[in-house]
Amino acid sequence: MAVPKIRFLSRADVRQALPMGEAIAVMKEAFPLLSAGKAVIPQRLHLGIPEQNAGVLVMPSYLPSQAQLGLKIVTIFRDNAARQLPLIQALVMLMDASDGRPLALMEGSSLTALRTGAASGAATDLLARKDSAVAAIFGSGAQAETQLKAVSTVRPLRRAYVFGRDREKTAAFARRMEAQLGLEVLPAAHAENLAEADIVCTATTSSTPVFADRHLKPGVHINGVGSYRPDLQEVPAETVLRAKVVVDERASCWEEAGDLIVPLQNGQITRDHVHAELGEVIGGKKSGRTADDEITFFKSVGNAIQDLTAAGRILHAAEAQGLGVELEL
Repeated sequence: MAVPKIRFLSRADVRQALPMGEAIAVMKEAFPLLSAGKAVIPQRLHLGIPEQNAGVLVMPSYLPSQAQLGLKIVTIFRDNAARQLPLIQALVMLMDASDGRPLALMEGSSLTALRTGAASGAATDLLARKDSAVAAIFGSGAQAETQLKAVSTVRPLRRAYVFGRDREKTAAFARRMEAQLGLEVLPAAHAENLAEADIVCTATTSSTPVFADRHLKPGVHINGVGSYRPDLQEVPAETVLRAKVVVDERASCWEEAGDLIVPLQNGQITRDHVHAELGEVIGGKKSGRTADDEITFFKSVGNAIQDLTAAGRILHAAEAQGLGVELEL
């Protein structure tokens, strides 16, 4: 009997194996499968650790067409900045669905940021104005980084403003992203900088809206990825009310997305306010942007189909490029 092996892939391996442009293409393949019911994605399990101001997410997935199983475990420890540790840490395991063999174990926080950014990239490509040139990013962590990388991949940005709570961290983020992307990246000087933005990305864990609706310009596209619990809210209800709302998945958003749940509970919207899932727009079953002055809002809480499809593509590339380390089980 052959000794089973598993490939371990580090953060650097994950990033090398799946560049942002390819990751966006993978998301455009994944979301139609989700909307068509061709993936088995149970509702993720939330495990609270209140004494550590932390939580754990457990996300299983199965994609018959890919013949692979996935499992991601994510820890979110909100006090980790004081410990000089990342807010989000994760592992992703990939298994063969035909015989149950473990195939790969990969660093998951970089994969999470990559696939989250790529989903926003796919949504931006479908929903943002073609002439979008200025972005606004709320947050300065790993998620904010991949949001800016993704939107700059699908639109020829010339400038981005970064809104962050920590002045030094925000300035360092702006310098780093400017060097990486070759566009002007500036710490926001005041709230009115938002009025210049054609694309807005929110990547925080805020419990209250991070901007005022009045500062948005007509025709703006918004990607909201930070709010993943009913008590978190990055986007004001006034914006949600006047936006065309597209979600990653209806069921999970109505369970977890505070940006939608808060106005729903306040009687400001109904469930019919969600125009479409992203997979429906990609597949041409629902419309995307229909007017230049229309406000569009992509709300994502993250879905395990993203992890599974991205991990499958990463493993394929890693095998071809000789990335990672093979270990005997």
